[in-house]
Amino acid sequence: MKKSLILSAVAALALAALVVVAQAQKEKHLVYVSSAQANYKPLPQGTGVSMHVLRGDPDKGSHATFTKFEPGYDAGTHIHTTDVSLVVIKGAYLYKDDAGEKRVGPGEYISIPGGHKHWSGGDKTEGAVFYQEGPAKFDLIPAK
Repeated sequence: MKKSLILSAVAALALAALVVVAQAQKEKHLVYVSSAQANYKPLPQGTGVSMHVLRGDPDKGSHATFTKFEPGYDAGTHIHTTDVSLVVIKGAYLYKDDAGEKRVGPGEYISIPGGHKHWSGGDKTEGAVFYQEGPAKFDLIPAK
């Protein structure tokens, strides 16, 4: 009797594990999005920034987006609570902190640590299109 209870419990656990694995495999799928044809949505503030969310939710947690800065966009001096990493696709992401300025162009990467005060903006002529990701909710807190 004891052996049959143990075997039943093991069988039930194995079946549950198979259901979980099947569900996880069912939810995975190929994702392809062209940055040139993405459906960019302006941020609510009407700031000259628009995003196409690739995964996650930048308002709630971990995320990846294509982000677009209009030509001459000025984000002002600010910080982000968590790290922000990006790779420029088109135009130039302009960056400045106490150590100097960087013009991050196509194919170039920059990672900005959370809490690091900096200024950013888009090239005056082309703006910027970039892939951006973060491990938590995206925020922009104006520096004092």
